[in-house]
Amino acid sequence: MDAERSKPFAVGERHTVTVEKVAHGGHFIARHLGHVIFLRHGIPGEVVEVEITSTGSSFVRGDVVQVISASPDRVEAPCKYSKPGGCGGCDFQHISISRQRQLKGNVIVEQFARLAKMEIAVEVEEVGTPLHWRTRISSATDNEGQLGFYASRTHSVVPVEDCLIASSAVKFPELAKRRWPVRSRVEISVSGEGSRTIAIADAGRGSKPRLTEGQLLSFEEINSHKLQVSQSSFWQSHELAPQVLISAITPHVREGDRVLDLYGGVGLFAAALIDCVGVKGRIDIIESSSSATADARKNFSDFSNVNIHTGDVVHLLPRISACDVIVLDPPREGAGKSVIAQMSGLHPRSIVYVACDPAALARDSAYLLEAGYALTSLRAFDLFPMTHHVECVALFSPLN
Repeated sequence: MDAERSKPFAVGERHTVTVEKVAHGGHFIARHLGHVIFLRHGIPGEVVEVEITSTGSSFVRGDVVQVISASPDRVEAPCKYSKPGGCGGCDFQHISISRQRQLKGNVIVEQFARLAKMEIAVEVEEVGTPLHWRTRISSATDNEGQLGFYASRTHSVVPVEDCLIASSAVKFPELAKRRWPVRSRVEISVSGEGSRTIAIADAGRGSKPRLTEGQLLSFEEINSHKLQVSQSSFWQSHELAPQVLISAITPHVREGDRVLDLYGGVGLFAAALIDCVGVKGRIDIIESSSSATADARKNFSDFSNVNIHTGDVVHLLPRISACDVIVLDPPREGAGKSVIAQMSGLHPRSIVYVACDPAALARDSAYLLEAGYALTSLRAFDLFPMTHHVECVALFSPLN
């Protein structure tokens, strides 16, 4: 057995395993001869045949190529590209939508237990329909200029005729019939008004997209406030996300509050909170993207009590002397210990944390607890159906 246990796996080998549980990042865990296998296209409880796709010193990766004993939650994926070797985007299409949400909740609970040493309970809330929800898409082209998406953990583009999670306004089948510049990144977005924008960049990281269709500015409406959003500025990808997140945030803001909106973008949350704080309140937006803050300055040019700051949050936070509420929506890696320490030093009444990665949220929750702020509520929203991603809104309050 020891000799078998130490035997290295080889790419292409196939083994029969039982899927144990879901893991952070959309993979599932199985074990074979003492080794951990992170696999895709499985469901906990299934007996499957897995093909090894890559090897490492502590674990290997693989794809389910045959289901021997299927879970009752297994369904036929609506998209023909959602399969081993296919599009790497929608990694949960083979799972019933209710089970998808349950698995995402399991990941959140496990990350808090492992990284924050907190026992929590959370139910991922359904948001809209599981298809045709995405309004912002980053696709790619192959060597022949065909439009598609990368296969999982590769630089290989899988051409597709349609993307079923794309909003109907994207008109993806029409775009798939075109021939595009080879080996390029194609960024597609549609606004709440229905206008479509397309920008193209080289496939390499760091290349700046060039607008090829549509207007540089699109417009979104939040609580009767019209916001401009430049092509290079961030906006939520799920068409219902703005209102869902706003409804979770606004109950924690009062009239007259001084609100600190960190990683505030073009002002999505500020547009909703400006009515909450009223003329006696104040909002400070801190955002590193100069494109987004240029939009924000335009969006709040009529509001003297909204202040825009361009730069890294960690560098600009020391300029803020006091606040009542902090709202933050950091990038996937989270806020980090230094930012958390500066936030707690302002002694806000509430901290409302919007997170797209449960691991980062769990780590920052531990930092917040060390800094004197306890997690008092947690909601999770299925803003990325058919994928392993999930959005959380967490409320933190002072311990004393």
